[in-house]
Amino acid sequence: MNPKPLSPPLSLSLSLSLLSLSWSDKMKTSYNVAVFSLLVLLLGYQAQVTMAVVCNPSELSPCSSVISSSAPPSKLCCSKIQEQKPCLCQYASNPNFKKFLASPNAQKVATTCGVPIPKC
Repeated sequence: MNPKPLSPPLSLSLSLSLLSLSWSDKMKTSYNVAVFSLLVLLLGYQAQVTMAVVCNPSELSPCSSVISSSAPPSKLCCSKIQEQKPCLCQYASNPNFKKFLASPNAQKVATTCGVPIPKC
């Protein structure tokens, strides 16, 4: 019985395939790889842009009862604080919200959730 010949690893096969290509084919391949890489980068950037936070103080409503008491924050409250973290300085600059963010309970809730209120 004849032993089955081993096939080369995929990377070696691809390298050997590229070596056998003509110069124009190599340029086309390089161009296609560059275009594909650029598309991946642009799509990644677009995904980050679409995930931008909308600053809406009402998103923190799950934390309102906790801030006015000494109860521990819920998971929902913590997730909302984490989500709205980029907006906290904007809220702190608003006189209507500043008193809530500056309260000791709000500081405690934010710290418990792992999102200390930033100094703006």
